[in-house]
Amino acid sequence: MNAPTPFPGPAAAQVAFHRTELAVILSLYGRFVAAGEWRDYGISHLKDVAVFSVFRRTAEHPMYRIEKRPALRLKQGQYVVLGMEGQILKRGNDLRQVLRVLERKLIRVVD
Repeated sequence: MNAPTPFPGPAAAQVAFHRTELAVILSLYGRFVAAGEWRDYGISHLKDVAVFSVFRRTAEHPMYRIEKRPALRLKQGQYVVLGMEGQILKRGNDLRQVLRVLERKLIRVVD
């Protein structure tokens, strides 16, 4: 019989969004869903980054990605909003301030 492989030890810590961070992001997401702009989202928790991806349709590339990289907290800011092609739209340490770049897209002139 084969000997069982030993467990490699504690799993490497993953970066994740905190409950308060998710509340801010999902509040913005809900407003865009109500406006008919966004339809789906995905969340990834990796070793060095947590990603909230926003989709217009399920089978597309994400329209926007909101990333949290704690390693950049003291340099460029731990939060970043990326566009569809990967361009950086806003970066900083205050999540609400960083998400304002997306809130401006929600405001439209009504005839």
